[in-house]
Amino acid sequence: MGTESAFLKNTWYVAAWSHEIAADTMLARTVTRVPLLLWRDHTGRVNALEDRCCHRAAPLSKGRREGDRIRCMYHGLLFDATGRCVEIPSQEFIPPAARVRAFPVVERFKWIWVWMGDPHKADPSLIPDTHYLNDPGWRGLPDYMHYDANYLLITDNLLDFSHLSYVHETTLGGSAKYAGIRPTVSRSARGVHVERWLIDEKPAPFLQKLKTWAGNVDRWNIYEVVLPGVLLMDSGSAPTGTGAPEGRRVDAAQFFSCQAVTPETERSSHYFFQQLHAFALDDPGVTASLAESVRAGFLEDQEIILAQQRVLDLDPDAPMLAMRMDTALASFRALLGKALADERAAGTTGGAGAPGAAGFAER
Repeated sequence: MGTESAFLKNTWYVAAWSHEIAADTMLARTVTRVPLLLWRDHTGRVNALEDRCCHRAAPLSKGRREGDRIRCMYHGLLFDATGRCVEIPSQEFIPPAARVRAFPVVERFKWIWVWMGDPHKADPSLIPDTHYLNDPGWRGLPDYMHYDANYLLITDNLLDFSHLSYVHETTLGGSAKYAGIRPTVSRSARGVHVERWLIDEKPAPFLQKLKTWAGNVDRWNIYEVVLPGVLLMDSGSAPTGTGAPEGRRVDAAQFFSCQAVTPETERSSHYFFQQLHAFALDDPGVTASLAESVRAGFLEDQEIILAQQRVLDLDPDAPMLAMRMDTALASFRALLGKALADERAAGTTGGAGAPGAAGFAER
């Protein structure tokens, strides 16, 4: 169960939060070892070009905006939003090969999604539903972390919540009983569904800061991790005996989490996340406290994952002993392995400057 170096290409990756790309700025971000330049044109639509000039490989992010065009500030080549070179200062003839690759982009519910494979296969309907990020019935604060670790180590962490009892004992986790619960795991065409309940136990430490009950609670984590690494989680707690396991969420603290793990390189990753709450909507203190607790917990995850990566760097082929708790992550790895094999068999390349690669109009 080591970390693979291959990346799925025919899929949507989260490349940025919407607020990271202002009207007059450019954002450089690497996804699956491909340097990207992201910016908004005069209509507000986000465009993505390979951040590498076709002339001498200078990053276009070191260039400048000229309307809806990008000027390379090494030798002055000018590119439009489709990646086509429209001006070369030292010559009138512009060869057809003078272009950089453009990528399909969709901006939806505050996330910028980029399709890294064959642009003809870019289907926006494959983007997971993250409408909670923009739903007025929920509150949360967007966040981001950079990891010097392989992205699969992060998805492994998301797929096995038994670690909450140990990594997050005083923050997101709480009772050691949580690790002993056997979750229900099922597989869909593009993801793994996990459901875990902790019945009649004290609220988790982070929740005790947000809401109080007279007694113990029933706690749930119901989530799906879908390709290439997006977690969508319904979680919460309700007073024990009020019927939460049967679907009656009385006096409950309900949360929804949207998390996306995007590979930067084989050994570095982007992590986008927002934990939202559906109670105390008019109390910004609850929102701030929740965001603080979640970041503190995710820093605990990062510490153990970075330590794990350092150990694996010493011997990438070191065996890992599979256990029952690995059911969900093994299922996800199998799904990913099949998707990668199918992609290799189909000979996916995602050629430079393919038609229709400039992006979608949806926002």
